[in-house]
Amino acid sequence: MHIVIITGLSGAGKSQALHTLEDQGYYCIDNLPVELLDSLFKTKRILKQQKIAIDIDVRCGKGCLGSLPLFVQKLKKQYNIDIIYLYANKNILLKRYDETRRRHPLFKPEQTLQECILEEKKLLTSIREISDLQVDTSQTDIYELAALIKKRICIMSDFQLSLVFQSFGFKYGTPRDSDFLFDVRCLPNPYWEPSLRQYNGLETEIIDWLDKQELVQEMKQDLLDLLQTWIPRFIENQRAYLTVSIGCTGGHHRSVYLVEQLAHYFQQQKNSVIITTHREL
Repeated sequence: MHIVIITGLSGAGKSQALHTLEDQGYYCIDNLPVELLDSLFKTKRILKQQKIAIDIDVRCGKGCLGSLPLFVQKLKKQYNIDIIYLYANKNILLKRYDETRRRHPLFKPEQTLQECILEEKKLLTSIREISDLQVDTSQTDIYELAALIKKRICIMSDFQLSLVFQSFGFKYGTPRDSDFLFDVRCLPNPYWEPSLRQYNGLETEIIDWLDKQELVQEMKQDLLDLLQTWIPRFIENQRAYLTVSIGCTGGHHRSVYLVEQLAHYFQQQKNSVIITTHREL
């Protein structure tokens, strides 16, 4: 039995995630009170299910959330459970509430929406700390979120690990959902070759040029050695999701090239779900 607990900030996409899982054959339960979680898995109907998704959030009551980690700890001794925490930055959440005109679950007449969001974030701290996967949906629309849920969760039953390699540009800020983050701005930069500037790390012109750079190949091998050494340790520690972020200045050349090189290598191992994303392309 695979159990997915969806939680996180209101407005971050929990409903969309649950709908996606339902479309993928999961038996879905929305807004389950924490105190019913233990008894839920003693019912015959639930025990017959192979895939279950449960949304648990602040709607179940402030006083109940603190007990969730204990319930999950007990259930993990019997079942394969993943906790997915969805969040977005404050300004994005404010914008989404303004567009939908829905009331925040913690709404009080004397409290602003911004104060509700901050309070909710504090209440969910203990849940976030035990989550298996944290997803920032600030720049993700409903279709992209659905695709991510399918890739990272729905096909995990046949693999040990969901491994994301993502490139980015430091000039646009660092991604917040990284387990490993590497800075490759020290490497030779094809941007300074006028004939190469128009291309990106997915194109032959850049690939051929970086293939010939000794420092780039040394960095590639060092990253492979490090990841080959430590990824099995994460798997042994029951980590099912890892994100490796590689950044260069603009996120178009060196980081893209290295992400593709590393992803290609680990795809050959055939024991992980491999996903590549290029934030700036």
